[in-house]
Amino acid sequence: MRVTPSLAFALALLLPAAPGAAQDTDSELVARVLRTTPLIDGHNDLPWEIRDAAGRDVEAYDLRSTTPGHTDLDRLSAGGVGGQFWSIYVPCDAVGEGAAKVQLEQIDIAQRIFRLYPDAFGEAFSASDVMAEFGRGRIASLMGMEGGHVIENSLGALRAFHHAGARYLTLTHGCNTDWADSATDVPVHGGLTDFGREVVGEMNRLGMLVDLSHTSPETMHDVLDVVEAPVIYSHSSARAVTDHVRNVPDDVLRRLPDNGGVVMVTFVPGFVSEAVRTFEGPAEEAPRAVLSDVADHIEHIRSVAGIEHVGLGGDFDGISSVVRGLEDVSTYPALLEELERRGWTESELRALVGENVLRVMREAEAAAARIQKERPPSTATIEALDGDGLSVGPGVER
Repeated sequence: MRVTPSLAFALALLLPAAPGAAQDTDSELVARVLRTTPLIDGHNDLPWEIRDAAGRDVEAYDLRSTTPGHTDLDRLSAGGVGGQFWSIYVPCDAVGEGAAKVQLEQIDIAQRIFRLYPDAFGEAFSASDVMAEFGRGRIASLMGMEGGHVIENSLGALRAFHHAGARYLTLTHGCNTDWADSATDVPVHGGLTDFGREVVGEMNRLGMLVDLSHTSPETMHDVLDVVEAPVIYSHSSARAVTDHVRNVPDDVLRRLPDNGGVVMVTFVPGFVSEAVRTFEGPAEEAPRAVLSDVADHIEHIRSVAGIEHVGLGGDFDGISSVVRGLEDVSTYPALLEELERRGWTESELRALVGENVLRVMREAEAAAARIQKERPPSTATIEALDGDGLSVGPGVER
């Protein structure tokens, strides 16, 4: 029998410890949740890590060994990961060399990862695919595009990327697009433009998840005004807890129950710790974000938006520093145990780790099936709707 990472995790939870071995520290409740519900993380930058660290050589970046980054097969197994949106990130400064070309290269890297480790990864395109791959003991692997600049203002390109397997698009990254404002750039549109609204509508028609991480609050509100399916935040936290522009304000969180969307809480230290965000002293005296900070963000989103609207989006391999206690993909059980200690029930943990995201996917798929009966693919152009587009600037964080 070939033992996959997910199967190895399940067996480790079921088999008794060898005589003299340390007792498993995972709680019975957390172990049961991870055996039976796929833990679906919203954002992992492994494809870019391989591009950056191994020159796009997927085989050289051997996931069967301990990698220099945050992700490998053994650590995915230890973390109980059952599904992953792999970020196929393209930096803003790729616009000059052809962002669409770089995007295709990132899709190629992700797909080569899936093919190189067929026992570990099963490519998924829908909620039913996720459950099927989880049932086979493989990590359901989906691709998410990070940064709307990659479509180069073309709805045809958007459709082609969806056909190639991309299942979400983060509308902006560190820079504005010609049709939407970013959280970390000087606003120029006041949110979405008319073409931006057309992009959102076409994503809904395709069944591609609209990802609002990296967008400005004005863009978030504009999207929620027009979107026809639940949105996601693939890797964001709560702004009321840590006042970082990449986090989600409470006035947006309060709109999520009507939309049905999910905020997948990220583990970026400066996004989850106000002490880290505001520190300006010498590096050796810098404070550290800790696991309980992340739990605080999860609980805040639950209190404002509801348990149905929170998930996990670590941003592993996209961050240079880590939260103490959440150093890599092996550490999700520790976070769940912290929430259990805070009184979270089994059903609430199931919602957090995967059920909420699966519901969003199913609702987006149902919306797409309805919309495709109502309207054909859009042939609108940015020139027709907005006039001449604006140039985008470089971003800084992936």
